[in-house]
Amino acid sequence: MTTSLPKTRRIRHAIRNIAVIIGVVVVAGLAALPRIEQYFLIQTAEREEATLSLAIQSIRGALDRSEALPALLAERPILTEILRDPDNQGLLPYANEQLRQTALTLDVADIWVMDPTGMTIASSNYRLDTSFVGRRYDYRPYFIDALTNGRGRFHALGTSSGLRGYFFAAPILDGTEIAGVVAVKIHLESFEDTWAESENTIIVTDQNDVVFLSDRSDWHFRTLGPLSEDALARIAETRQYPLDRLIPMQVETEALADMRSILTVSDQEDFVTNVGLVAAAGWRVMVLTPTRPALIQARQSLALIILAVLFAGLVGVLFLQRRARLLERLEQQQAHRAQLERRVAERTSDLNAANTQLVQEIEERKATELRLRKTQTELVQAGKLAALGQMSAALSHEFNQPLAAVKAYAENAATFLDRDRAEDARKNVTLISQMADRMASISKHLRNFARRPQEKISAVSLLEVLDAAIELMGPKLNAAKAELRYNRPNTDILVSGGQVRLQQVLVNLLSNALDAMEARGKPEIEISVVTEGARRKVEVRDFGPGLSDDVLENLFDPFFTTKSPGKGLGLGLSISYNIVKDFGGTLAARNHPDGGAIFVVDLQAADQSEGLAAQ
Repeated sequence: MTTSLPKTRRIRHAIRNIAVIIGVVVVAGLAALPRIEQYFLIQTAEREEATLSLAIQSIRGALDRSEALPALLAERPILTEILRDPDNQGLLPYANEQLRQTALTLDVADIWVMDPTGMTIASSNYRLDTSFVGRRYDYRPYFIDALTNGRGRFHALGTSSGLRGYFFAAPILDGTEIAGVVAVKIHLESFEDTWAESENTIIVTDQNDVVFLSDRSDWHFRTLGPLSEDALARIAETRQYPLDRLIPMQVETEALADMRSILTVSDQEDFVTNVGLVAAAGWRVMVLTPTRPALIQARQSLALIILAVLFAGLVGVLFLQRRARLLERLEQQQAHRAQLERRVAERTSDLNAANTQLVQEIEERKATELRLRKTQTELVQAGKLAALGQMSAALSHEFNQPLAAVKAYAENAATFLDRDRAEDARKNVTLISQMADRMASISKHLRNFARRPQEKISAVSLLEVLDAAIELMGPKLNAAKAELRYNRPNTDILVSGGQVRLQQVLVNLLSNALDAMEARGKPEIEISVVTEGARRKVEVRDFGPGLSDDVLENLFDPFFTTKSPGKGLGLGLSISYNIVKDFGGTLAARNHPDGGAIFVVDLQAADQSEGLAAQ
């Protein structure tokens, strides 16, 4: 034992040295990882140079093959003849058919002839619903360049066909005068179909960094950066692209060695870029290769090196540990055997006790699960019944007012028919139909109840909504002989909200105002529209007894009502409060110093450019 102890110490010292070496190798490898990744990214970009060259040559070839076609077609005598006499119904069908056959032979999308004003006289697609015949294209640069420079070219989304294409144009000469312009359009979608089979992403951008071609359709017409006002104006003037699809992508560029770069799109996808130019078209072709395979390869290579070092170190450590253990095992073997037998006996006893406890816990858990399932079933059923009751109450309350209006218009229509006033009766029937539409809209918007609105909020005309609410309440106001004082503003007012739901709120406030003045012989209601900065307020005042402090405190709670039994469910103000809150506004109530109550609908003003909201 005296000789084995120094040997054991030397073995442990050697193991510590091996561990230090392994640690140094791992740290060095991790520190070198960025350079290793950069190397593999550059190698990936160099491999894809051939893909970039092939894509550029394919595009150039397609454009070069088609560039001379308009000038050759312009020499056909029939094109000059049809421009001289565009109303010649004997010649026009023949010219259209010749253009169609030529387009099929040359494998181009469309060929069409325009007079000097840009009006299309004949076209190869004359049989289609999207025919160019009778359409004017004087706003297209290829038409203007053909007249002024003798040759025109342009790429854009077709305003008639809705398909992307490249346009070539040339003037048609009648002697020394320009009689018109012939244009040829080619489609480029075939390139995208070919690119889709590649693991790379290929995009073609114009001078404004608008993506015109890409094997990823969701990138079409997206931009690699924000467009200037001048660029947007030019695009709008030439109708080159749909303006609503010119959405900038979140793009970040990181420089890489050898004039390479890494492109990050929307913080989600990283690509190594290879860039080339198609100068004639003003296009930039980019081959985007995902960085993930290169990074994985770099990390795998580093991992293999580290694993090799770890394996070699592990083999050495295992060998040394085996020798150390052999020296100790002889001395400890007997003690371990006794200790093992004692532990086996202890573990056996523990396992028996644990098994007994586990069986008890399993039985208790099964019983608990049965009680939980029963409780869950009862809660689900209770929730269904509560939702059903709430929806029934809301339908009963919200349909009450339109049904009253329908009844009044129906009675008026019957009276007009008795008096042979068919036109007035027809108007009342039309109003009844509108009330039915309104009830359908109200049903659609009942889901806003219980603070779960999903309807779109946009700009609505406040005055139109007020006019509609007053018209809807007309029969009830007339029946009560109420006096409505409303100084309508001369200019329209736009607020953020929804037209039907805001009308519901105003109708409910007018109805509540009438109900508050049941005891008055002649009810009076005042409506005011107030502008305060960016807020627009509608104030509805009644001349009733006002609201007590207890009523003001609970006024907007569901099922709270001050009306007599059978005349109200206490849901109207609660629904109205939540609707206005969904619009970003507030609904409040207060007492007027001279008597009566005032309900104030406070809404956010909307911009004229937002447009009117949908129902």
